[in-house]
Amino acid sequence: MSTDSEIIQRSLEQPEAFAEFFDRHARSVNAFATYRVGRAAAEDVLSETFLTAFRRRADFDLAAESGVPWLLGIAARLIRRHRAVEAKHWRSFTASARREELTSSGGVDEALSRVDAEREVASLKTRIAALAPRDRETLLLYAWQGLSYEEVAEALGIPVGTVRSRLNRVRRRLDPDRRIEAFEKKQQKGESVGRV
Repeated sequence: MSTDSEIIQRSLEQPEAFAEFFDRHARSVNAFATYRVGRAAAEDVLSETFLTAFRRRADFDLAAESGVPWLLGIAARLIRRHRAVEAKHWRSFTASARREELTSSGGVDEALSRVDAEREVASLKTRIAALAPRDRETLLLYAWQGLSYEEVAEALGIPVGTVRSRLNRVRRRLDPDRRIEAFEKKQQKGESVGRV
């Protein structure tokens, strides 16, 4: 099996070889774009990403193990151009979660647990939508695409420390209860507490 670097290198002389690179990574790029801008815009992002990658394939770092961070970096930059579509998608997603009706063939306990779960998901969606775009982008690359801190840094063209800072900030904003629990534990222990 050829590595991404070998495929890219071969495509410089034989452009049709780039199709193997597309086949290998189109699903990942499409999934990332779908999470970020919805299905309709994701198709455009997917096409634009690989068109850009094809045109810039001579710039690919042949020492890189995988082409995924490079592709997702291209996709992330293209997605920034689709901010209006993304915002509309998140608003629509949140509104549809509120309108969903509960359908259950189980008992009352199951119905109540489903209602609680729906509320939690709706709350989480709202909190994710409220994140700063750069924090949301970092979260999605890490949590939904499964990239490492280093790969997220490469995809976004930022230092690894910035990735860590953003993800820490995201954790605090998405799980405020954990912050309150930590504060209360420190108070109980008599430790000094800073700002919460």
